[in-house]
Amino acid sequence: MSKLPKAYEPEKYEDDIYDKWEDSGYFNPDKCVEDGVADEDADSFSVMLPPPNVTGTLHMGHAVMLATQDLMVRYHRMKGEKTLWLPGTDHAAVATESKVEKKLIKEEGYDRPKEELGREEFMEELQEFAEESKLTIINQAKKMGSSLDWGREAFTLDEKRNHAVRTVFKNMYDDGLVYQGYRTVNWSIRGQSTCSDDELEHEKRTGTLYTFVYSNRWAEIDPETEEIIEEYENEDFPITIATTRPETKLGDTAIAVHPEGKWSEYIGKEYEIYDVGQKGHTLHIKVIGNEEVDEEFGTGAVGVTPAHSHVDYEMYRQQKQEDDPIDMIQIIGENGKMSQDAGKKYEEKTVSEAREKFVEYLKEDDLMKAEPEEVEQNVGKSDRFGDVVETIPKTQWFVDVTKKFTLENSNIEGIESGAEVTLKQLLQYVVEEDSIDILPERFEKIYFNWIDNLRDWCISRQIWYGHRIPVWYCKNKGSKDCKAPISSIDDLNSCPHCGGGVEQDPDTLDTWFSSGLWTFSTLGWPNEEKREGCEDMSYFEQNDLERFHPTTVLETGHDIIFFWVARMILMTTYNLGEIPFETTYLHGMVLDEDGEKMSKSKGNVIDPLDMKEKYGADATRMSLLIGNTPGNDMSLSEEKIESMKHFSNKLWNISRYILMNINEPKVDIEKPEPETLSDKWIMSELSDIVEKTTKSIENYRFSEAGERLRDFTWNELADWYLEMSKVEEDKQDILNYILNVLLKLWHPFIPFVTETLWQETYGENRMLMIEKWPEFEYSSDAKAKIIELKKAVRAIRDMKNDYNINKASKVTIELNEKGKSNRIAQDFDRHIANLSGVEDIEVIEQAGLSEKVVEYPVTQIGKIYLHLEGDINVEQEVNKTKEEIENKESYLKQLENKLENEGFLNNAPEEVVEQEKNKYKQARDKLEKLQQKLDSLNQI
Repeated sequence: MSKLPKAYEPEKYEDDIYDKWEDSGYFNPDKCVEDGVADEDADSFSVMLPPPNVTGTLHMGHAVMLATQDLMVRYHRMKGEKTLWLPGTDHAAVATESKVEKKLIKEEGYDRPKEELGREEFMEELQEFAEESKLTIINQAKKMGSSLDWGREAFTLDEKRNHAVRTVFKNMYDDGLVYQGYRTVNWSIRGQSTCSDDELEHEKRTGTLYTFVYSNRWAEIDPETEEIIEEYENEDFPITIATTRPETKLGDTAIAVHPEGKWSEYIGKEYEIYDVGQKGHTLHIKVIGNEEVDEEFGTGAVGVTPAHSHVDYEMYRQQKQEDDPIDMIQIIGENGKMSQDAGKKYEEKTVSEAREKFVEYLKEDDLMKAEPEEVEQNVGKSDRFGDVVETIPKTQWFVDVTKKFTLENSNIEGIESGAEVTLKQLLQYVVEEDSIDILPERFEKIYFNWIDNLRDWCISRQIWYGHRIPVWYCKNKGSKDCKAPISSIDDLNSCPHCGGGVEQDPDTLDTWFSSGLWTFSTLGWPNEEKREGCEDMSYFEQNDLERFHPTTVLETGHDIIFFWVARMILMTTYNLGEIPFETTYLHGMVLDEDGEKMSKSKGNVIDPLDMKEKYGADATRMSLLIGNTPGNDMSLSEEKIESMKHFSNKLWNISRYILMNINEPKVDIEKPEPETLSDKWIMSELSDIVEKTTKSIENYRFSEAGERLRDFTWNELADWYLEMSKVEEDKQDILNYILNVLLKLWHPFIPFVTETLWQETYGENRMLMIEKWPEFEYSSDAKAKIIELKKAVRAIRDMKNDYNINKASKVTIELNEKGKSNRIAQDFDRHIANLSGVEDIEVIEQAGLSEKVVEYPVTQIGKIYLHLEGDINVEQEVNKTKEEIENKESYLKQLENKLENEGFLNNAPEEVVEQEKNKYKQARDKLEKLQQKLDSLNQI
């Protein structure tokens, strides 16, 4: 088997290997069952690929996701389980529409593509772009070795997903969970669309806190008669407020104070406040009590602007529920400018211009009650459009997360069918009761904190690309039924109530609405429906949903725990009455070698496809798996990827050496019976690494599995056993067996090089991808004896190094055995000689030694004596050792002085003091060894 080249060149094999995998059909679990690779009655293992956006190309975040999921999938496929890894892409509505618009402006010369092309033509441009992008993403995933079932590929905007989206929307609408309402939303001025809370990126900025009273002309109003009780002229309004957005005070309708705070005496009073910000602008203000008001911030009184603050809007809703309503006045429009309700002085001004004018007014009328103060504040920016969003009231579609509904069919342990629940309760329950495990566990706290503060989800977007809201409006609006929105799964051409014309809602659904259905819409749901016109009717007849749902694990980035993870839990528990996945494994971000976020502007981006071309897919995958722990960001450098290429080549050379020592490799070789002590030891170590690798993968400790496996391969196998095998005879069966097990263990991590080695060895008809995962047990007492062998070899190597004996030199060693019953030295004298590079070893029971020797204690074997005669220049070594001793003594004295210095001990950080103590101990140990060396040299 000497035909393997000396070095592994991935570019010569990877594409061909992937084609063979794909052509085999074994990415499809049905094919695996059909050919007996998996049993129909076996457990299923299913993973849904988090669908990459069709706006981009593969980056390191995708690469770590693909590597991690492919590792799990290949492992479970080799375990003989029905294994499904389902691929797909996300239409990423906002990002895709924006990208296509920019493309048409830049390349086609349009000024306003949407208006100039119209909806139909613009949608065609979007569809064409998405299709091209999907092909690119698929090809890139294949380059990374992803064993995805491409026959089940899905797209969040395709016909089947559209049918599922419409079905869910109608069901939720009928249950009253989807509603159309007028309430505050996050509004992007730049994008002219709403954004959900989760789509906001919060940025710390320095703001200015202004403390003032509204006006010095006001009147107290009787809340029942609305008549003036008393008017005040040239007298400051009695309650001082503080805000970072004084321009919004033009739309205040209340003042909120703590029920037990310093302003509590004013609760229930109402006022007309005149000339606020300008002549003629009047505010009607009611003072309300609210326990959420922070007495320590500002003045302890907050101006309530229900139209432009989510918090204030909730106060507005609460007051309405308590039958003590306050008004809501919109003073900022969708264009980001002040409305006419802000008053003529401010109308059509930008927010910043209005703020400047309002502050001028406060100063001119001497209403400022404290110097403006700089404060740090969080502002919400649209992650897609990049601008700071405004909170404005708007009629939109929402998902009600607190409304109770009947869960008709429940497969959730602890919740019976027919139970009255809310979506928010379901989100909390399945994680609280461990129906879903979140790894790492610390993210559960973050998850619950988000759920606790969850508001109704705004699901409508003012863009064209996406699932259009399946709601129609009757143009006649003659009857009561005609006036209400009409939700339908199928397109409507006429009103079902009066037969009149209808028009569809122009908005589209939030992308996360459709991707929230990902685990079940991709498996044929709703499979009881036969969608007319669907080309692939078999899609609705498969039993994928029954076989593969709930899915086993969701592996994704921790940054979308709210965007996607929670949305899928919400949608699946509602629609199916079961969880979407049993485990959520969250990976961190991939950073550059300095721990900085990768970005094109910084020039620190590492492209996974560039690395694949340079070092191979296996090296790129390994660099993302080793050192990567759940939930933690990891730093990556090109040097790390290059080092993983070296390991791939090491495995290649190990395999090459083994194959050169096997006449006829056997693919189905049975476990051999070990003959020598070294055989027993390596079989025990092999059994141990199989058990540990299996356990680590099962428990999602992928880096731990890879690190242990690498240590076994490089150290135990290559550095020790293979070297020992060189002086033993007839190792064909055990080497064959070790190689087979080793390649199987490594296959989920580095599939290309292992598959190449397997097929080069056994031919193309045997595919490693579907070989059975190794399972065997073997133990022996050989490990303790090999440990002593290693100690002896390392001792001899250290002695040769200490006395500067050339590595190529041959020396004679006399081993003084400690007790006649211990025959380790005699059993392994040839291994000790070979591994330590000595010419001769003699085992003696009593020392009958020449004078020119040094000794080294070894626990079990006894003492090792190294002959120095003729191998070193004694005088030169003595002088050199004395000089080293002097330097070390001087260094120790410096450390002693520092550690005796009370100022240092009292003022230095504890870890710094501990470091100095460790340095002192290491230096003292080294000095002791140098002194022993000098004593030995002086005896020669």
